[in-house]
Amino acid sequence: MTHSSFREHVLAVVRAIPRGSTMTYKAVAVAAGNPHAARAVGAIMKTNYDPNIPCHRVVRSDGTPGGYNRGSKRKRELLREEGGVVA
Repeated sequence: MTHSSFREHVLAVVRAIPRGSTMTYKAVAVAAGNPHAARAVGAIMKTNYDPNIPCHRVVRSDGTPGGYNRGSKRKRELLREEGGVVA
């Protein structure tokens, strides 16, 4: 799988996360076809500014929100507004 196709797989997985739900970086990596690429998922999310890709719904394995390219405070706000669980 090429780098760009992995990126496209990641974006497709994240696009499908329903409102009020979350997935871990690792779960997204597994669903996108590379279970060892959780950090790569984080890097892809960090550079995503497409409003159709709800990257705020991707969280750390310990349940904490993790980073967000619009600030971790904004990530928590979005998750709360959607009814998502915020550790």
